[in-house]
Parts: sequence; structure tokens; C-alpha cells
Amino acid sequence: MSETTSITPTRPYMVRALYQWIEDNALTPYLMVDATADNVQIPTEHVQDGRIVLNIASRATGNMSMENDYIHFSARFGGVSQEIWVPLTAVMGIYAKENSQGMFFDPKEYDNYQPEDDSAPMSSNSPAKAPKPKRDNKAGLKVLR
Repeated sequence: MSETTSITPTRPYMVRALYQWIEDNALTPYLMVDATADNVQIPTEHVQDGRIVLNIASRATGNMSMENDYIHFSARFGGVSQEIWVPLTAVMGIYAKENSQGMFFDPKEYDNYQPEDDSAPMSSNSPAKAPKPKRDNKAGLKVLR
């Protein structure tokens, strides 16, 4: 790989995988978020020690979207529906409420990561990103007899 290539962080992939594993096992996925991070849109009245823990179970959220840059969903807090935006850089960990199994992330994972473009919460009517260019396929198939 060239020195200018920036490898994407593993955090968004691990969050999605653990979320699915927790839900598949009928457990409750909790997301721990750094409430002091930039571009976090959460109910601030529930923040403790600069963190918030969100129940992101499918039964507790609506219209959940887990992208590589943001997690977005709607949820009710005190009976009031709110839109939640959590940049992946603010995700501290994901774990199951019932047994605490999950993963917490290295806070420095994004320190040297330079995304191709600046990301911000996207509205539903914003244009789609251009597709990534396909990489050269240097692999080949051989017929074995």
C-alpha cells in the first residue's frame, strides 16, 4: 500500500458485527458514547461523566442507520421522540446489557485517519456519494483437474 492511502478504521465494522451478534442472541445492545465529541446529537440531560449509554435495540429505536461515519436513529426519551446522531469517532464501545460482552475501542484509532471528504450528518434528501472506484482484480481463477 502507498503511504498516502489511509486504511479505514475497523470501528464501524466491529460495531455493526457486534450489534448483529447481540440482537441475534436476544440480548440488548448498549452503545457507550463520548458526549463531549464533536457533532454528537444526543439528549444531554442523560449525560453522566461526559458519557451516555444508549439502548440501540431494534425494539427501542426507529429508522436505524449504521454507516461508516455515523449511527443515526430515532428514540424516545421521557416519552419524547428525538433524532440521535453519533459519529463513529464518538463511539467508545458496544456491549450486551445482560452479560457485558462486547468491545471497547482504542480512543486513538482515528488520530491519523484522513477520510476522503469531510463527513457530517446527512439529511435524507442529500445527494448520494459517488461510488468508490473498483480496484484492479489481479486474482484469477484456474480450472483444476
